[in-house]
Amino acid sequence: MLIEIHPNNPEAKKVAQAVELLKKDGVIIIPTDSVYSFACALGSSKGLDKMARLRDLNPSEANFSLICENLSQVSQYVAPLSQPIFKLMKRALPGPFTFILNAGIKVPRIFRKSKKEVGIRLPDHNVPTAIIEILGRPLVVSSVLNDQEETEYMTDPGLVHERYRNQVEAVISGGLGNLEASTVMDCTGDEPVVIRAGRGKLEGLV
Repeated sequence: MLIEIHPNNPEAKKVAQAVELLKKDGVIIIPTDSVYSFACALGSSKGLDKMARLRDLNPSEANFSLICENLSQVSQYVAPLSQPIFKLMKRALPGPFTFILNAGIKVPRIFRKSKKEVGIRLPDHNVPTAIIEILGRPLVVSSVLNDQEETEYMTDPGLVHERYRNQVEAVISGGLGNLEASTVMDCTGDEPVVIRAGRGKLEGLV
């Protein structure tokens, strides 16, 4: 199923359609401000297992990230943030960054493993934000791209749909994606460390 949702003004009816699929343990593919990503609802064990299979990963070893609606929601899933890290995130987000943070007590239960860190995203894209707002909880996400597959066709939601239409419940078309993934910053230590340079620009942030 291909669901076209306007990237600037997401239609409520179509957003609700995507949310219903997620509530039924579905996996969908969503646009972000970097690459298109697999997504399932936080708390969906079946969705998590299916997403791991799509990425050919063991669910207990997969390092999926969370897309949250805002920093307030982020605080429910991470350990208390230092003031410098909070200020850094406030400057960078929403945007194409993934922040690796010390996990809060909820996270090991969510991922069914002793997970001490968690990746957090607040993409600058209205579609995932609208979905999370209606769903009422974050999304667990993983890029449709991997290190062995940097192919331009994965930026086109129509072509993504052709490839995955029999493996996911829906592909959400929200405009062309990007080949460049998010910039990943490890903020679990005393100072933030860039572990992957990506679409997020660091000038003025650190």
